[in-house]
Amino acid sequence: MAGNEWINGYLEAILDAGSSRNGLRVVEDGDEKSNSKNNGSRRRRFVEGKVRIGRLEEKEKEKEEVFNPTKYFVEEVVNSFDESDLHRTWIKVIATRNSRDGSNRLENMCWRIWHLARKKKQEKGDANQIEPVKEQMTRINSDMHIWSDDDKSRHLYIILISIHGLVRGENMELGRDSDTGGQVKYVVELARALANTKGVYRVDLLTRQITSTEVDSSYGEPIEMLSCPSDGGGSCGAYIIRIPCGPRDRYIPKESLWPYIPEFVDGALGHIVNMARALGEQVDAGKPIWPYVIHGHYADAGEVAAHLSGALNVPMVLTGHSLGRNKFEQLLKQGRLSREDINSTYKIMRRIEAEELGLDAAEMVVTSTRQEIEEQWGLYDGFDLKLERKLRVRRRRGVSCFGRNMPRMVVIPPGMDFSYVKIQDSEGDSDLKSLIGSDKTQNKRHLPPIWSEIMRFFTNPHKPMILALSRPDPKKNVTTLLKAFGECRQLRELANLTLILGNRDDIEEMSNSSSVVLTTALKFIDKYDLYGQVAYPKHHKQSEVPEIYRLAAKTKGVFINPALVEPFGLTLIEAAAYGLPVVATKNGGPVDIIKALNNGLLVDPHDQKGIADALLKLLADKNLWFECRKNGLKNIHRFSWRNTVVTTCPIIEEPMSDSLRDLEDLSLKFSVDGDFKLNGELDAATRQKELIEALTRMASSNGNSSVSYHSGRRQGLFVIAADCYDSNGDCTERLPAIIKNVMKSTSSGLNRIGFVLLTGLSLQEILEKLRCCQVNLEEIDALVCNSGSEIYYPWRDLIADLEYEAHVEYRWPGENVRSVVTRLARGEGGAEDDIVEYAGVCSTRCYSYGVKPGAKTRRIDDLRQRMRMRGFRCNLVYTHATSRLNVVPLFASRAQALRYLSVRWGIDLSKMVVFVGEKGDTDYEDLLVGLHKTIILRGLVEYGSEKLLRNEESFKREDMIPQDSPNIAFVEEGYEALNISAALLTLGIK
Repeated sequence: MAGNEWINGYLEAILDAGSSRNGLRVVEDGDEKSNSKNNGSRRRRFVEGKVRIGRLEEKEKEKEEVFNPTKYFVEEVVNSFDESDLHRTWIKVIATRNSRDGSNRLENMCWRIWHLARKKKQEKGDANQIEPVKEQMTRINSDMHIWSDDDKSRHLYIILISIHGLVRGENMELGRDSDTGGQVKYVVELARALANTKGVYRVDLLTRQITSTEVDSSYGEPIEMLSCPSDGGGSCGAYIIRIPCGPRDRYIPKESLWPYIPEFVDGALGHIVNMARALGEQVDAGKPIWPYVIHGHYADAGEVAAHLSGALNVPMVLTGHSLGRNKFEQLLKQGRLSREDINSTYKIMRRIEAEELGLDAAEMVVTSTRQEIEEQWGLYDGFDLKLERKLRVRRRRGVSCFGRNMPRMVVIPPGMDFSYVKIQDSEGDSDLKSLIGSDKTQNKRHLPPIWSEIMRFFTNPHKPMILALSRPDPKKNVTTLLKAFGECRQLRELANLTLILGNRDDIEEMSNSSSVVLTTALKFIDKYDLYGQVAYPKHHKQSEVPEIYRLAAKTKGVFINPALVEPFGLTLIEAAAYGLPVVATKNGGPVDIIKALNNGLLVDPHDQKGIADALLKLLADKNLWFECRKNGLKNIHRFSWRNTVVTTCPIIEEPMSDSLRDLEDLSLKFSVDGDFKLNGELDAATRQKELIEALTRMASSNGNSSVSYHSGRRQGLFVIAADCYDSNGDCTERLPAIIKNVMKSTSSGLNRIGFVLLTGLSLQEILEKLRCCQVNLEEIDALVCNSGSEIYYPWRDLIADLEYEAHVEYRWPGENVRSVVTRLARGEGGAEDDIVEYAGVCSTRCYSYGVKPGAKTRRIDDLRQRMRMRGFRCNLVYTHATSRLNVVPLFASRAQALRYLSVRWGIDLSKMVVFVGEKGDTDYEDLLVGLHKTIILRGLVEYGSEKLLRNEESFKREDMIPQDSPNIAFVEEGYEALNISAALLTLGIK
């Protein structure tokens, strides 16, 4: 596997983010030759910055007692530049800035020097506490990087996520239900292949832990090894990690998992942090090895990956497998279900929003085919192929993208291991003759048992076999195939039909969708009197699937995949590997597969006559049948894991002259809304002034903290997140009152419990309110302001957490979005002054807008849609009882701020208690879910903003919040300290 070219191609794609976690990369000769002079000079500056910082670190170690970091910081960073030099340097950095970069490189260099001094003052916590993370989690840059021999000496940690279904390494129950299909096999094989690749130290496949008696006990095991560690110590293998999520004693379908997604996120975050630390102890002298990439599979895992990417500042990759918008369209086209029925049955709108969030957060989207990009992802608000191409060209030419971002789409078809495939000449059918021969005394012991199980259904087993193999899922469209077969007399006379539709004991005990499909199939068999012509065995083993393909090939049959939409179509490749011609849906991956293999025909899955005609054509024309068989066997190597990269690399990195040569007009006028500044930043002079002020402020405050903070002393956090506003949007006296009462309720354990305030207020507003009500600010550990976009620490003289600001600025459009919001948020027929910028509380990471009472403004989901269509990735929150709109970075939120503090301070999320009212800002729902405990204080909050959250066609609140959660308690009357203490006791907190 070490030389597996397909997996190298995968790594080239997901690891092109660069080889340095700090964005400072040593450039090899080969790199310099392949880059422009500008890139070379830019990277040399990075190297010089790294050498300079490296020398500083060495100097610290050698002369720790003499070295003064503050003095060095001011003298070497600030005073060594006069104003004109600093201005010129800044302009150069802006001009060469990559649009996907995180913090500005000059700021990063300066800030890191300051961090060296600050880190030395941090003291270790108690031995029994989780060690807080001390180094900055800098996002990996996205410069093109080739998977070279240098990378193969590294120790990469890769996370794969696939939540739903039954996932295990051996004896996979593929087809057991609609959630356990080809995706399970794909992610398991991908994890193994990655772990066997040099340079990859560990691969974790995260899935849901299921301890239900309905399924095998192996799905309840917390850890399962997929591949053994290498003898040389270059890898510690691949593992399935099962995270508890949702009801512990029930196996629930993916449509019911949505309310438990935050719980999975929190559990996965805890595992990753602990594993990163453990791996660092093994191979990197105690420095945590953070994941290099987090790869989410399907919509639910894509949402998990997006939140983990934001919490850990790690690049995310998304593979959709199948897409909600496409499925929605196909189900509507069938006409059997209304929009409301589709949404309630499949939770389709909730799924679509998760896919949109995945597009917002993903560095890259892996697709199986080009058709998936153009016809399926193209349906989403967050992806526009034309805009993506324009943005890609502008980046290559160094032209500003005005804060717009589109994820990079990469075509990497799934690989297949053909080592176990044994191709036999179809003419050598003596074993088939022995199976269907009339001599009952003939020895048939050497024949696969599944052959007899299938053939027993047929009156005339000599006829060619039409084989369909899939889950009993409505989207697999088996009923249309049965109608096509039943209504075509010629086809019935010419061939038999075999339906391998998973495994079943009793149809009535199966899931509703599966039982409906199988019941309908049996009714069609009876309606068209197909007894003796259709086989539908109840059971088969996964190990018998190759024998089923062999049997169909020996009868000179045809494989068919009539799915409404097929994201890729791995069964088509498997069938081709055994010499079977194919008929497949024209919707999805089969288009590219049949184009590459040239071994079959495409059909409209809704056209039953077209399906019958295609099957007749292949079965009746033996010359065509042999030609398709020959082509399939000759070209199948294109889909081996070793050779797929040969065909996908030209697609991944298309030359400018090929795919983008027709883009002469690179303007963004079709969607530019407002005035824009260079690269989404302030003008150079203003930015220079802010930088100098920030540097001076950091230097002067470095040693002035009046309160010594030791995170190890805190064993838990009490988080006040009550949105207490009156009808005018002004903060009421109830907020400081509840803060005091929460503190009183924990007076016995004050040293063990920390206090955090989460609010949509600005820092100035919350300070004014607390001072007026005589709340001791030094008793609060952190103030999370402006809807989670800023964190301030009272024990550090209210200095902003600059690491957090850098942490959340991923894809933040900055000034470019500032003037756009007022027009996009204004509803139809709204007045110009319905929504205006609230300049007094705006900051670099939060733009606030005042909303006039009774104004016509768009709901959050409508406004987010319009922002996504223009390439802006932001988080939007109505606060102050709908009188204010906060626009903050994508990864900034009150819930994400808690995860950030959990990682930084080493406090498990399950040891946090969040205090809220019955209503609140539009991000209120995010505070009710996850591993933390929640206490809802009835009657505390009078006015909320939830009416501006979603429209009627969107998903419902029950798709976000689990019913009867054991982590939620209520205070029914009053919010005095005694009432709060009683609620804490119900949650097991003393």
